[in-house]
Amino acid sequence: MAKELKELTSRSENYSQWYQDLVTKADMAENSAVRGCMVIKPYGYAIWEKMQRALDDMFKETGHQNAYFPLLIPKSFLSREASHVEGFAKECAVVTHYRLKNASDGTGVIVDPAAKLEEELIIRPTSETIIWNTYRNWIHSYRDLPVLVNQWANVMRWEMRTRLFLRTAEFLWQEGHTAHATRAEAEEEAMKILDVYSDFAQNFMAIPVVRGVKSANERFAGALETYCIEALMQDGKALQAGTTHFLGQNFAKAFDVKFINRENQEEYVWATSWGVSTRLIGALIMTHSDDNGLVLPPPLAPYQVVIVPIYRTEEQLAQISEKVAEITAKLKARGISVKYDSSDNRKPGWKFAEYELKGVPVRLAMGARDLENGTVEVARRDTLTKETVPVENIDAYIKDLLEAIRLNIYRKAYDYRQSVTRPVDSYDEFKVEIEKGGFLLCHWDGAPETEDRIKTETKATIRCIPLEGDKTPGKCMVTGRPSAQRVIFARAY
Repeated sequence: MAKELKELTSRSENYSQWYQDLVTKADMAENSAVRGCMVIKPYGYAIWEKMQRALDDMFKETGHQNAYFPLLIPKSFLSREASHVEGFAKECAVVTHYRLKNASDGTGVIVDPAAKLEEELIIRPTSETIIWNTYRNWIHSYRDLPVLVNQWANVMRWEMRTRLFLRTAEFLWQEGHTAHATRAEAEEEAMKILDVYSDFAQNFMAIPVVRGVKSANERFAGALETYCIEALMQDGKALQAGTTHFLGQNFAKAFDVKFINRENQEEYVWATSWGVSTRLIGALIMTHSDDNGLVLPPPLAPYQVVIVPIYRTEEQLAQISEKVAEITAKLKARGISVKYDSSDNRKPGWKFAEYELKGVPVRLAMGARDLENGTVEVARRDTLTKETVPVENIDAYIKDLLEAIRLNIYRKAYDYRQSVTRPVDSYDEFKVEIEKGGFLLCHWDGAPETEDRIKTETKATIRCIPLEGDKTPGKCMVTGRPSAQRVIFARAY
């Protein structure tokens, strides 16, 4: 295991390779035989499951229900909302036939030319169109509203340059799709989910995020407004961690979804959509991890505590295992997930290195002397420090320690972000500062062509127009025209 760790590229040497090494060596995911698609391995999927459980509970607490809609979408559906199809057309995978047959020369199977579909089907890049076509059958009166539906699913976007978790052709996500009687209700819904995402990012993922509005250029295809949470990775690049969209009546009009209001008048429904994906696992890795491996926030770690026995005889192992059973029962009673690794095919040092690489928040080690003294060695993954503590009340101690770890890694990420967030007032200065990474707070005149120029010349984009913070007006750093407030620029994943 020491050799495995030694082969982990350091962040300072090559951040991109460090990330790739860590995902594979920590046994989280690997590339598949399908170009651009990944296999999420059990350890990586366990993190996603914990994310799902937490978010699903949060959605249901705000009145949402889960449903499921088809993977395949008729091509004509995407044509009904012009900006939507334009936004996704280049990423769509298309199903044209429904049958294979054996080749006449015996070389294998071929597409049966007689099985061509009358209308091609699109593997969903997102589900607005199929869902709003369905909502037409569900919604007739104001009494049918609101419709608050979430879907856990996979989607396909034909990416040319992929990276495990961060950008793959197929990925897992949740997508919420809601329908409302009024504009105000729909806008309130978009902000409510933004609050849910912010809460999840900060309290479960221990990632500080900036809440904001996307510029028109960065807005979701078919939305009137897109809200987002933006995070900053250790290499100074931004990562969009979640988005909510106020869709107005665009999709209701495209699919003729109307309702009779309280005044007995017919009008179009108001809509939102919102989603986060498995790219959150990439955010987790790049925000907290170090050159020794993963650093996982306790709420999302597949197991929060691992216990390793140190023994010479089978009798000692039996005695230690008996005491560990007591400790494990106490920890589980407090809702703490525990793994006891008493396997005899690896030495304790190898196990220590493995669990450090995998980012287990707390490691307990117990030997014969600990058994005699009523103690246990406690190692923290976030600080790599160790101390010996009494076994008595170990459950309360570990409960507090896990919260201390979450707060510590959040604070560390927050302090880093603050240290590389700075105002920039001139375009010449901007071109120098953007090479250093981080969030640059700049005045922008609101013109798409100014934003396009900055992106072309520097590869930086407007990550968001912050909802909180300094709203002092000024002058655009590029054109000198009036600017309502500073926006956040960064290079991004």
